[in-house]
Amino acid sequence: MLMTLISPQLDAFMAVCEYKTVHAAAESIHLTQAAVTQRIRGLESKLGATLFLRSRRGMELTAEGEALLRYCHSVKALEGEALAQIRGSAEDVHISVRITSPTSLMRSRIIPLTSQLTTKYPYLLLHYIADDVEQRQLSLRSGQCDFAIIQQDDVTNEMDSKELRPEEYVLVCSPKWQERTLEEIISTERIIDYDPSDTLTFNYLREYNLWKLAQHERHFVNRTEALALLIAQGVGYGVLTREFAEDYLERDQLMILNQAQTYKHIPVLAWYPRHEPAKYFSDIIKVIQ
Repeated sequence: MLMTLISPQLDAFMAVCEYKTVHAAAESIHLTQAAVTQRIRGLESKLGATLFLRSRRGMELTAEGEALLRYCHSVKALEGEALAQIRGSAEDVHISVRITSPTSLMRSRIIPLTSQLTTKYPYLLLHYIADDVEQRQLSLRSGQCDFAIIQQDDVTNEMDSKELRPEEYVLVCSPKWQERTLEEIISTERIIDYDPSDTLTFNYLREYNLWKLAQHERHFVNRTEALALLIAQGVGYGVLTREFAEDYLERDQLMILNQAQTYKHIPVLAWYPRHEPAKYFSDIIKVIQ
């Protein structure tokens, strides 16, 4: 059984946060539903705050609950590091860190740069969450992740953040269109983006005074690989990072438009500050560039 120093009430709270229902949370920590409910009510009474709201999707955190969950993650991180130092490499000592990022950055930077830390910190368990929809700040706020790659405009006053090396986006289409002009493609074909909140292709077109030529109704797909596939098949055109597009270009599955001119986008690594960040936590921030 995993050793924990966190209070029984907070343990029950974190279980409900993870499993979304009292029933599943109770099973996970080997208690009755009544016992879990009692612990949550006792915690709410002690804090003088409502931590959960019931919905069709299960138990959803209030703003106060989100703040408490971030505190719990900080405490669990310090607990894990302390136990690792006290007990050495005991198998029941572990710390989970969750990082959410767009697929392109996850593949090209996040995994290569952070996975090396598992050798330095054997008790560190990394959970990578690839998410190409620009709502990752919500996952960070609700405690579903510890780090998120987001846009600068989505950083709130409560967060800490770090600008990363710019991504270079190129405009790409199917090689089937190699005989067509740029103006013809943009004026007659649809853009393919992740979802309605994705403005990168629009930003690219504005950068090079192509916006007025473009059709503004778009196709959407929320995975980078699927987006590249649709473009390769000639369904439409769009932007991809040069890093991600490289393999497709080498296999002649995509073609770069606009003389390979790029649009630079600066991603941001964001997290909630911790009073005494663990060494591994600081190292994750340091290695992600």
